[in-house]
Order: sequence, then structure tokens, then C-alpha cells
Amino acid sequence: MSAPLIVHLVYRLDCGGLENLLIERINRMAPARYRHAVVCLTGYTAFACRIARADVALYALDKPAGAAPATHVHLWRLLRRLRPAILHTYNLAALEYAPAALLAGVPIRINGVHGRDAADPLGCNRRHRLLRRVMLPFYDHCYANSADLLAWLRTGIGVPCHQSRLLPNGVDSGRYRPAGMEHIHAGGGPLRHHFGAGMLVIGSVGRIEAVKDHASLVRAFAMLVARRPDLAPRLRLVIVGDGPLLPALRAQVLAAGLDRCTWLPGACADVAPLLRELSIFALPSLAEGTPGAALEAMASGVAVVGSAVGGVGEVVADGITGLLVPAADSCALAAALERYAAAPELLARHGAAARARVLRHYAMDAMVDAYQALYDELCERKLTLNKRSPSCVE
Repeated sequence: MSAPLIVHLVYRLDCGGLENLLIERINRMAPARYRHAVVCLTGYTAFACRIARADVALYALDKPAGAAPATHVHLWRLLRRLRPAILHTYNLAALEYAPAALLAGVPIRINGVHGRDAADPLGCNRRHRLLRRVMLPFYDHCYANSADLLAWLRTGIGVPCHQSRLLPNGVDSGRYRPAGMEHIHAGGGPLRHHFGAGMLVIGSVGRIEAVKDHASLVRAFAMLVARRPDLAPRLRLVIVGDGPLLPALRAQVLAAGLDRCTWLPGACADVAPLLRELSIFALPSLAEGTPGAALEAMASGVAVVGSAVGGVGEVVADGITGLLVPAADSCALAAALERYAAAPELLARHGAAARARVLRHYAMDAMVDAYQALYDELCERKLTLNKRSPSCVE
């Protein structure tokens, strides 16, 4: 008997934290336990090539903008053909498709909250909250990747405690690791090649959109350069990522006269070598779930200066592995960056503590095991009661 099939429903499979961790789980989960298929409401990019398992099917529904009721029908037909044991939907964009799965006979339906909608970072949108409440009866379980999001699900949406849990993100601590001697012998990585040796590099990685508030980071960096002329010749800023606000961010850098000490390369297929070269990682977001990019930086031995929003405070231990500042406060962000820039011993100590924290609390294998335990639990409970279906753990 073949292993039960899980259909993962995402808006688009492209470079991003949620998508990267989805692929990591698929690649690492034992094929004998579960099979996987990824269904994209819109489409996918070459990022999908990171799926290492040859048995994983990939589908695109080519959903147009707007309500697109035909997409529900297309998904229903696909699910009727695939006959999965589990539909696993991700975030608000895929939430509404649980009824189609129920009608298609999918016995188990799970929704994961990996962050709120980019246009509604605090989760206050009444229509979105109503949709979540209306969809709740169609789901067997809803989880969140941060304690902040889990509390919001339970108190703000009304998800029962027995129907929800925390599933923290994980980090591949082998891939994301501090620079070693092999890095030095190789002559350095992309940042050294771009900026030269001996620079103090402040970096951020993430999609260039309003909720990430990279504009505040550029303002803070300008303040730091003006405030510390003794450090200015060594100060550099790199912001990696693509998105709708990238042209505006480049214009802001140029207008501030920072173009010679700032690099905005766009999207990067592999940020691990770059993170090893950072001196400080900056996370100026207005809202976050569990910040995957910050965890990757911490695993690389880099201290984090981040906004005290969402799940950031769960990841970054203030004064131990990094520094927390109020969101949208460029002055406070500049002061925190200056504190680290002026104290290399403190920066090194916090970077080492950041790596140790990731190893203790955010191991990739532990994350995969937690997701598999959720699948096993729901399959045992629901499918064992259905005599026509085998148990997922048999």
C-alpha cells in the first residue's frame, strides 16, 4: 500500500521563507511515511527545482486576480483525481479552499498561519477575520509558527485550543553556519568581493515590500554614517531581496548619497554564503511571524537588531542574541546599530549566543518531526474512525 498523499496548497511557489521551509520538510520527510504534491493557486518559478524528491508532483491552477470561483472547481477536480489524505493550506490566500476539499472527499484539512496578510500586518481586517471564522468548521487543525500568531488565532479568531498548536520554524544549521577557515582560504564570499575586505556590513534579507520597512533601515543607516565619521569609511549596507518597492528603495539610497556604500542586488538564490559575511543582521519589519531570515542569520553566528513585533521577540533574546527596538523608529534602530558597530566584542559574543540559541530551540529535524507528528495524530484520529480508509501511520 502506498504512503498517504499530502497536497500542499500555496498561493505561489517562489523564493520566500514559507516556501523554503515547505520544501525542506518535503525533502526531509521519509518517503515511506508520506507522499507529497504541491498545488500553486497561481504558478511557480525555478525555485521549485529545490524539491529534491522525484516523486513530488507540482501543479499550477493559474488563478487570475480577484475571486475567481472557477479556481475552486479546478481544485475540486484535481483533488478528486489525486485522492489525498490531507490538504494542507498555507496562510490567508489558500484558506478559502477547504470546502472544495471537503466536497472532493479529502478527509483531513489543515491550515498553517506563517504570518498575517502583507496588507493587514496586525490582523485587524474585518473581512479577513470573518473569512477565518467562516472557514474554521472546515478545518481539522490550525497551527501558527509563533506564539504571538497562536494567541491571535485563539483569542482573535476563536480557534479552540485543542484544534490549534505552535509549530516553530526550523533552520538547517549545517547550511547556515559561521564562516570557517575554508571561507578565509577561498578569499571570502560575495560581500568581500563587492565591498572589499575589512568592512562592517549591516545586512537584511527579505521581500522588498511595505511590511518589511526597509526604508526605515536606510534612514537609520544614514543616521549612523553621519553620527560616526570615525566608523563611516568601514560601514556598508546590503539589502537582499526583490519586490514591488525595490525601485523606490534604490531611489531612496541614491537620494541619501549612500549608493557607494550600499548594495541592493535583488533576489539571491543562495543567501547562506552572504549571511556568513555579515557583521549585523537588521530586521526592521512592521509585523512578523517567526522570522526565518533572522533565524538563518543567527545560525550563521550573526547578532540581530530587530523590531519588537510579532514573533521576533520569541526568536531574538534582547541583550543576549541581539537587540530589539520599536518598529518604524529609525532613531532607535540607528542607536542599536551604533551600539554594535562600536563594540565588536559585544557583537561577537551575541553572535555566538545567537548560534547556540538556534541549535537549542530551532533545529530543522525537530521542526520536521513536529509536522509529521501532527499529520500522524490527525490520520490516526480521523482515518481510523473511517473503516474505508487505512491509517496514515500503518
